Amino acid sequence: MLAGELYTADDPELVADAAGAVAWMAGYNGMPPPTPEGQLALLTEGLGSVGRGATVRPPFYCDYGYNIHLAENVFLNFGCILLDVARIEIGAGTQIGPGVQILTADHPRDAVLRARRLEFGRPIRIGANVWIGGGALILPGVTIGDDAVVGAGSVITRNVASGQTVVGSPARALPRSMPDGPANPGTRR
Repeated sequence: MLAGELYTADDPELVADAAGAVAWMAGYNGMPPPTPEGQLALLTEGLGSVGRGATVRPPFYCDYGYNIHLAENVFLNFGCILLDVARIEIGAGTQIGPGVQILTADHPRDAVLRARRLEFGRPIRIGANVWIGGGALILPGVTIGDDAVVGAGSVITRNVASGQTVVGSPARALPRSMPDGPANPGTRR
């Protein structure tokens, strides 16, 4: 699975791992708001690695948890879904809006292989200081470079270059001359 080869999700070892993640999510999502230290301890228990200052607002959903790696000061807002059948890396200072889905799980295009319940995964890497708007969908195998911006509701089907802003479904790059933020001084509206 981690090597990107075909596997079946009903393998007994994977079923046990997924059950462990479900139990962890039930505790994490059902707890009263913890202190920042308490939340970090819980995240460290359930995820592969978690940097100082990382915040994940519940509810949060994942397949296994141990393939998710958050750097320092990563922020995931309410309702994010990370299907981590392959590694997911999120760089320092990245902010992810509510309802974002990061999906490493994929399925064969061949109907015969799909009928055998085979699937595979491709890792996702999100760089540092990235902003991903609410409801975005990040598909398997994508890399998003440092300082990139992903517009709300965008569907990311291919790599995003560092510093690039992408929007739409499928996402396309915006010209780099777009104004930054509300009412820039000197910008006519």
